This record gives sequence, C-alpha cells and structure tokens, in this order.
Amino acid sequence: MDTTAIAVPFLPALSAVLILTVLRANKRLAARAAVSAIALSFLISLAALLQYTISGTSRVETLGHLWGSIWLDPLSLIMWTFVSGISLLVHMYSVRYMLEEPNYTRFFALLNLMTATIFFMVSAADLITLLGAWFLVGILLYFLLGHDTDRRQAGRYAFWTQLTYRLGDLPLWLAAFVLYRTYHSLSLPVIFSRIASAPSPAHLWGLPVPAVVGTAVAVAAFARSAQFPLHGWLPYTMDGPTPVSALMHAGIVNAGGFLFNRFAPVFESSGVALHIAFLVGLVSAILGSSLMLIQNDVKRSLGYSTMGQMGFMTMECGLGAFPLAIFHLIAHGFFKASLFLGAGDAIGDARAHDGVPPDLVYVSIVERRPTRPSRLPLWTAGALTLAVPVVVLSLAHFAVAKALFFQQGTFVLLFFAWVTGGQALYAADRLTRTNPWKLMVGILATFVLVVIGYTLISHDFGAFLYPPAASTRLYHSASTGVLSDGVLLTILALLFVSGWVVTVLSDRRDWSRRLARRWNGPYLAAYAFFTRELYLNDLFSRAGELLVRVSRRLNLLLRWL
Repeated sequence: MDTTAIAVPFLPALSAVLILTVLRANKRLAARAAVSAIALSFLISLAALLQYTISGTSRVETLGHLWGSIWLDPLSLIMWTFVSGISLLVHMYSVRYMLEEPNYTRFFALLNLMTATIFFMVSAADLITLLGAWFLVGILLYFLLGHDTDRRQAGRYAFWTQLTYRLGDLPLWLAAFVLYRTYHSLSLPVIFSRIASAPSPAHLWGLPVPAVVGTAVAVAAFARSAQFPLHGWLPYTMDGPTPVSALMHAGIVNAGGFLFNRFAPVFESSGVALHIAFLVGLVSAILGSSLMLIQNDVKRSLGYSTMGQMGFMTMECGLGAFPLAIFHLIAHGFFKASLFLGAGDAIGDARAHDGVPPDLVYVSIVERRPTRPSRLPLWTAGALTLAVPVVVLSLAHFAVAKALFFQQGTFVLLFFAWVTGGQALYAADRLTRTNPWKLMVGILATFVLVVIGYTLISHDFGAFLYPPAASTRLYHSASTGVLSDGVLLTILALLFVSGWVVTVLSDRRDWSRRLARRWNGPYLAAYAFFTRELYLNDLFSRAGELLVRVSRRLNLLLRWL
C-alpha cells in the first residue's frame, strides 16, 4: 500500500492551521482551502481502499515511539472513505449556508479539525491515539454545537453533550487500562493477537478480562451513540448549525458501531457484553422510534430517528453481526446527512403552506380512519406475508453459505423481515386505492430483491472485514441458545400480532367505540408519558440542580475550614 495514504488525516489538520493563521480574514480562500483538503482526502482514501481490495494486505504505520500509529486495515480504510465523503458533502453545503454567520473561517477550521480527529480515531493502532482522538471528538463537537455564541440554548445543550461524552469516556479508559495491565502493550494489533493466541481468557483481579473490557467498551459506545438511558443529549443538540447536525448524526454518533467492530476480537470471548448490547439496542430502537412519532419539531424528530437507528445498529452487534453494523452505519450516515441538509427546505415549505394536504397517509395515520374498506382477505395477506420472507431469506442464506442459516442472527433477521414485510403489506393495502393484488405482487418483488441483495452484501462485506473463523466466533459468542431465542421471538411476535389485531378492530365502528371507552385513559397517560420523554430529562435536571446546591454548601463550608 502506498505511503501517500498516511496523508489522509493530516490534510484536514494542516488546512485548519492554514485557515487560522493565514486565511482568517479571507472567507473565500478559507472555504476553498477547507473543501479542497477534504476532497483530496476523499480521493486518497478511495484509492487506498481500492488498492487494498487488490493486494489484500494491511499494515501499521508508526509515527511516534509509544503512540501516534495508524492502522491501515479494511475497517479504517472503509471508515476513512465514508467519513471523508460525508464531510465533503457537509463542507460544500456549508460554503453558502454559513456565509452570513459570524466566525465563518473559524467554523471551517473547526470542521476540518473534527474531520482530521475522526480520521485518527478510526485508524488508531494504539490505545493512546484512540483515547486521545476519542476525547478530542467530544471537545471539538462542543465548540461546533456552540458555534453561535448568541444562542444560550445551543451553549447549554452543547455542555450537556460534553458531560455525557466525558461520562462515557470513563469506561473506555478503564478498558484501556485493563488491556495494558494484562497484555503489557499499547498496540492494538499486538493486544488482539495475544487475545487470539491465548488458550483461555485472561483474568485480572479475579475477573475475566474479555468480559470486563467488552462491557466497558459497550458502555462507552452506548454514551457516544445515544443509547438508553444515555440518550437525552442527542435530540437537544439541534440549536447548532445544520451542517454540524448533519456531520454529527452521520459520522460522530455512529462511532459506537465502529468501536464495537474495532474491539471485535475482545467480544469473541465476551458473550455477556453482547447480550447487554442486544437488550440496550432493543430498548433504544423501540424508544427512539416511538418518541420520533410524537415530535412536532423536524430536527428533533430526526434526532430520535437517529437514536432508533443506532439502537438497531447496536442490536446487530449484540447478535454478532458486526459487519452488518458497519454496513448499516454507512447507509444511515448518507441517508441522515441528506435529511438534515434538506431539513431547511422542508421547514420552509411547511411555513409557506401551513395547511396539511389531505393525502392518504395523513388521513389514515393522523385522523385514524381508513381511506376505504380492505379488499384483500386478511388471512391471505397474513399467509403470504409469513411465507414469502421466510422462503426468500432461507434460500438466499443457503445459496450464500449454509452455515449462516444456523446462526442466531439469521433467525432474528428472519423474524424482523417477516414483521417488516407484513407491516408494509398491511399499511399499503389500507392506504392505496389501486388493485391490492398488483400492489402486493410489486411489494413482494421489491422485498425479494432487497432481501437477496442484503444477504449477499452481508456475507461478502463480512468476508471483506473479517475472516470466516472470526465471524463464526462472534456469532457463537452472541448466541444465547435455541430456547432463549425462541422465547424472545415468540414474545415479540405476539406483541406485533396484538398490535395488528388492535389496528384491524379499530377500523370497525363498533369495536372502535369499545376500544375508545376502555383504553382512552391509558392511551392518554402513555402519550403524556412519552411526551415527557419518560421523565428521564427531568430526573437528570433535578440531579444537576441537586449537585449545584451541594457544591454551593461545600463551598461555604470549606471557607470556614
């Protein structure tokens, strides 16, 4: 691999220094220098990734004696290409969007420093570089979110984010200390090779090292990816500039998925941490998706959507499907960046046309009434919905690799594919006025193509990131047994089917009145509970006020000592 790849993280850093020292008073040249540096980093990253696909060799470039090393492996090269692509889009958008804002050149310098720091973080080959870059990402994000110093709310929630990040840093520091104390090395490749060569998990202070490190790394990923209950900061960071929101939701919040993949050799022997990740991701996915639906602010709704998607990504890691988490990370990053960069147009259109258009989706979801009676037999739709996804996924997995079919993550994927297909069919049948049979055939055909493509990508992408033996060990570590999986999937299936039954009954006038009389009170109570965001933010605010009062009393007491 050519040594020019090492220039990728240094180009944005050098351009930031150039902007702050020479081009501070020249907006036009500062913006051009920032965009040019990111564009060049993107081209070099893409060339290095293509070169790796040909040669298949990874290596470590050491820049310092104890720290400052860069690991040019598939994970870092993919993340370099992804981050530079997202950052390039954000930079180009910011050239005109931030033109009338104060501190224009300072903003581009911070944006380039943030990009350079993320480059170092995802390619760090030693613990010190990783911890330093991980810490600096939070610091730079604080200054970017509080870029407009006239907005007190922006500064307040930027500080809230900073506190959450620093709290999440503590377990990562603990994990680094345990790894260094156990394996006597700061190099990540050396540590991982010693973990793989050990016949049994090492112990420190009587505790298994992989379990301790895996749990600590998972908690650090939860804080950075806004997972329950450390999620309260994310929806309130929308007072910052829109380009910062796009970069944060597309590249910074996703860091939890990267951290899981970087420490994948540790999780091969830490099933407990993966089980915790699955449960936390499941709760975060449900909670984030639910809170997203009741927001009346576009950006805050996108924030909770990110929380839900990060929950799905954490669930994938908890199932042992680490490559799928990276694929999800990349797809969600580009999708969410486009949504944030287009949020201004959506808000402007809503202000220009304040009347809600009487379309089919609004009539069905908001007014809670179907547009027409269903012409598709419910049992027919249910049977096809259940059979087609199972058959397609089974054949796809058998065609790619028979061993995949017997792994835990495949069964969970089968279940959620069935639920997704069923929900899409049922919702489309209720909302459209076209022939339901033609609609169903079109949806199923699209579903077949998506599932086959997703299965092929998951296998090939996984083989690119990890050797087959490593993927097998990860799936084995994440497995909880056939009985536990069956019980979990049965409970989730009953919950989804119950929701469909309630929806069907609510469309009938007599049952709708009965349900309204019986469940109106609990429904309003649940709505109020979710509107207050489970009262977690109120609890954190009270805890903060209590800490302030205690510190004041201690301050007064210490004056007399």
